[in-house]
Amino acid sequence: MEKKTQINVWYFLVAIWAIVLLQNWWSDNQAVETIPYSEFQDLLRNNLIAEIGIADRYIRGTLKSPTLEGASRIYTLRVEPDLARDLEKYNITFTGIVESKFIATLLSWVVPIGVFFFLWMFVIRRFAEKQGMGGFMSVGKSKAKVYMEKDTEVTFDDVAGVDEAKAELQEVVQFLTNADSYGRLGARIPKGVLLVGPPGTGKTLLARAVAGQAGVPFFSINGSEFVEMFVGVGAARVRDLFEQARKTAPCIVFIDELDALGRARGINPQGGGGSDEKEQTLNQLLSEMDGFDPSEGVVLLAATNRPEILDPALLRAGRFDRQILVDRPDRKGREAILRVHMKKVKIGADTPPDQIAALTPGFTGADLANIVNEAAILATRRNGDSVTMEDFTRAIERIVAGLEKKSRLIIPHEREIVAYHELGHAFVARALPGTDVVHKVSIIPHGIGALGYTIQRPTEDRYLMTAAELKNKMAVLMGGRAAEVLVFDELSTGAADDLDKATDIARNMVTRYGMDETLGQVTYAEQQSAFLGNIQMPTGSNRQYSDDTARKIDHAIRGLINDAFDRAAAVLNQHRDALDSTALLLLEKETLSGEELPVLKSPEGPQDKP
Repeated sequence: MEKKTQINVWYFLVAIWAIVLLQNWWSDNQAVETIPYSEFQDLLRNNLIAEIGIADRYIRGTLKSPTLEGASRIYTLRVEPDLARDLEKYNITFTGIVESKFIATLLSWVVPIGVFFFLWMFVIRRFAEKQGMGGFMSVGKSKAKVYMEKDTEVTFDDVAGVDEAKAELQEVVQFLTNADSYGRLGARIPKGVLLVGPPGTGKTLLARAVAGQAGVPFFSINGSEFVEMFVGVGAARVRDLFEQARKTAPCIVFIDELDALGRARGINPQGGGGSDEKEQTLNQLLSEMDGFDPSEGVVLLAATNRPEILDPALLRAGRFDRQILVDRPDRKGREAILRVHMKKVKIGADTPPDQIAALTPGFTGADLANIVNEAAILATRRNGDSVTMEDFTRAIERIVAGLEKKSRLIIPHEREIVAYHELGHAFVARALPGTDVVHKVSIIPHGIGALGYTIQRPTEDRYLMTAAELKNKMAVLMGGRAAEVLVFDELSTGAADDLDKATDIARNMVTRYGMDETLGQVTYAEQQSAFLGNIQMPTGSNRQYSDDTARKIDHAIRGLINDAFDRAAAVLNQHRDALDSTALLLLEKETLSGEELPVLKSPEGPQDKP
């Protein structure tokens, strides 16, 4: 309200200033009288002029006393002196004449205005669009990029590792290509299909593949492009997007990062127009989804990696009817994805995709594409004829551990600590059953703060783990600290990350998985917070158990960590000679493969682990 008052005051002051200028102009024009040049000469002879100003084409003068009409100043056009004397002999009234130059006068006004308009249209407007402000004439227009079927250049053949999602989306393709046959039993296509999954799993690629497979136009827009600083602009863009889609039906409308637009509505205690703009845009999207008929041939696809913060109204039946999970691929899926990307590079004969897939558990499709590209770059850098398995291994190491930093100088004592620390992980992993196979051990610094690393390769994808396997995993993590204590009888900061991971596993075993006999089959996990609008709000107390129970949880976690340390120390004590000899070899070669490590026996049984 205060801002509006200030604006009104400024308008009032500008109006007063304009009125004053108009009055001055009117009074100046009323006090000046235009006269013929002959009359000017009469006034001059009669000594009635006080002063004059002479220009090239006219004369302005001030009279000693005002005329009968009240004018105190005069104006006349100049005439050549010789001609004036000749005309005066014959008592002829004469004055100057200005030739009409209408076109020149008009151009003198039009050209500057045209130049200014050109600058505004082609310079200022483009600068504003580059800065993200957009043009004034297109502020309510949709920013969706339109790809025709030949422009997407993606089909289902280019998508691998997500067979279930492809099967679900195949129905959308069938509807778009043959709507009559698909709906012969009365079935209708879902109004909206929501692709949900972690970043990099191929949600956008899948949406483009649907358009390419169906051969229909593809409208692609990001959820954040609907939101502007002006309230109502986002809603106008939603309307414009759906209007364009209806005109080009059948087509696909794809909204990426839907959470930027569809975040749960709520009260924003900080106020401001941003929340109002988002809510109005979301309301318009909900209205459009209710208003369009799927039989028109418009299919709405959207993608998000944060479905938990979406507004419930978006997910109800009749809007996004179908939700498709696009998860990280399993080993078979990773192999299929690698084969798709490896077609674009020259691969050596000794580079089986299944082995690379085994080294990349938890990697997404984007990660795998990056690995293939990194391996090709490394092969090119060494002037190789093809991309080999060693290039892929180095590419994986670079992505997992970071860039090699051989130039980093490490004092001999610290280098020795790092060697024993990494071998502590490797020896415990090779001795205990149910742990991942050790692929490589290195003491070459990588990334930020990583002085060495141990890479383990799982033999298969795992979705469940037993308590014994989790305990073995903690023992492997504590192997580095146990080796430092055993050999040097001192602690270092190198085990900080290992302690974090081991403590996290132990805390989950106690508070989430119910794997502690003392606390029983009860979950004590802390409650998570939820989003209300743009604010992260706690859903309840972070702790719903007594202080005595909290004390027992702390003791149980500490007990699991100490037991893991003791088990790791027992393995290393049993194989101390092999540990010392392998450490000397690692210090010499800096990197050892899994085949160069000795075969160890577990102190808990006679079983060997290759």
